[in-house]
Amino acid sequence: MSVYTPGQVVEETGFSLDTLRYYERIGLLGRVGRNAAGQRRFTQDDVGWLGTLRCLRDTGMPIAEMLRFAELVRAGDHTIADRVALLEAHDRRVEEQVANLREKQRAVQAKIGYYRDIADLPQCEPLGARR
Repeated sequence: MSVYTPGQVVEETGFSLDTLRYYERIGLLGRVGRNAAGQRRFTQDDVGWLGTLRCLRDTGMPIAEMLRFAELVRAGDHTIADRVALLEAHDRRVEEQVANLREKQRAVQAKIGYYRDIADLPQCEPLGARR
């Protein structure tokens, strides 16, 4: 089984050392193993779980909901329906945020078009557009 140093986990997950310690302290991350010198050593399972937490956090899930999700996972397979319900509710909120951002983006793009027209600037392809 692979083990990872805190620095490797920071690099892999993008979480800071302080965040890793905080997540362990509040129970989002289970007790992290330690080597003979008392230094934290993370397992592949820890890194995988942190990847899930990163996804949830990056999509705006509040810490309290993340904690609820963690509790459900630790409680066992009989909580799968509850986990699905929690994730579906979160997914609906994410979808609303994406739709809201798309609407705002259209307004920004309209404003860009307006300013290009009055300044007689050439139209450019949006970044990332393929030819």
